[in-house]
Amino acid sequence: MILEINGEYIYAADPHIGLLHRGTEKLIESKTYLQALPYFDRLDYVSTMSQGHVFCLATEALLNIYVPLRAQYIRVLYLEITRILNHLLAITTHALDVGALTPFLWAFEEREKLLEFYERVSGARFHACYIRPAGVSQDLPRGLLDDIYRFCQQFPARIDELEIFLTFNRIWKQRLINVGVVTKELAETYSFTGVLLRSLGRQWDLRKQVPYEIYDQINFKVPVGVYGDSYDRYLLRIEEMRESLLIMRFCIEHMPSGFIKAQDDKISPPTRRDMKNSMESLIHHFKYYSEGFRPAAGRLYLAAETPKGEFGVFLVSSGQNKPSRCKVRAPGFFHLAALHSLVADLYLADAVVIIGTLDIVFGEIDR
Repeated sequence: MILEINGEYIYAADPHIGLLHRGTEKLIESKTYLQALPYFDRLDYVSTMSQGHVFCLATEALLNIYVPLRAQYIRVLYLEITRILNHLLAITTHALDVGALTPFLWAFEEREKLLEFYERVSGARFHACYIRPAGVSQDLPRGLLDDIYRFCQQFPARIDELEIFLTFNRIWKQRLINVGVVTKELAETYSFTGVLLRSLGRQWDLRKQVPYEIYDQINFKVPVGVYGDSYDRYLLRIEEMRESLLIMRFCIEHMPSGFIKAQDDKISPPTRRDMKNSMESLIHHFKYYSEGFRPAAGRLYLAAETPKGEFGVFLVSSGQNKPSRCKVRAPGFFHLAALHSLVADLYLADAVVIIGTLDIVFGEIDR
């Protein structure tokens, strides 16, 4: 970020992007739909499952298939685990920027538990690629739900400790209150979503406004702010973690039995047992992983509420096994674009605070 400053006083801010550009959207055009999925885990690498989930929703809409109910519950459970993972890192690295080291160390201990839940279902700690078109890759191992429920019971006390350390801390409040205030005009001009928009008092959450999976069956609150400043954005992330725990408990307590992927061997792979006993299943497995599936020709834009805001995927299908066009709508790109309006006429130390509350990850911005 290029700053024009006079001493500690900021006149202008010019964010420069492109250093992390990997051409993800163009690469996806040369991959099958299944091969394209790992790219999404590497966009916002702090909340990996939520990115791949949106791509799966878009692919399923092109295929016009129904995801089994158990798979939907598992997806929502892991989407909320992902939300907590994201917010823990966002809040505590922000605190680290302001000068508080201890919350960062505490949060990483809790994140380790959540990453273990990732690993137990997928074998990977970060780039899990667990949510797949038509469902999830495999069922939950025995005992995992009990461990996640135990975490849901213990974690509120950890949030309380975080609040004792930060929420009522005099230095923390002085650095955040009335700093980086988002106005209604600014939010509309730059298409803000997520916490930045809700900090204004606007109750806009795609889980509520345009429900997907089983979110319309869950009674949860969407926290909103009042002043739109950095302190409000911090408080909202704290409250969102508490709401995520309620959603996770609902999923565990009401988890249905049944299939974890659509029972169509041309869209989802057959089980290992079927492959060993049926030549047709073996053929389907080979064709699925070598050639993929072919959605009907069409185009659509589909978005979901990820931890950083509205993450959208625009897909164009020509009836082939590879998308003709894939465009990603990353929330951080729009938030970063407004940086000049947020930091102009403030001090250099305030810029550090504001960038921290934007919760920016360049993997999704540069792509």
